[in-house]
Amino acid sequence: MKNSFKNLSYPELKTKRDELKKKYMEFRFKNVIGHVDNPLQKRIMRRQIARLNTLISANEKLEQNKAQPEKDSSAGGRKANERKARGDK
Repeated sequence: MKNSFKNLSYPELKTKRDELKKKYMEFRFKNVIGHVDNPLQKRIMRRQIARLNTLISANEKLEQNKAQPEKDSSAGGRKANERKARGDK
């Protein structure tokens, strides 16, 4: 079950997370009432939601990095480039 989320697309991850959140809320209500067969299911659902959140944020960062143009990675950065443009050493 741990690795079953890795092959899902970004929209599928978000819908799966929303479904699990709804199930988790229902489970919490049932737990308060006392009609729960397996109380450890709460922990499992919480961890699955956390895994989905991790994968979603990783996808968002990946998309964000693709959208940004690559920066000059030379040592010194912007100040070194400004000095080169002025002709300084």
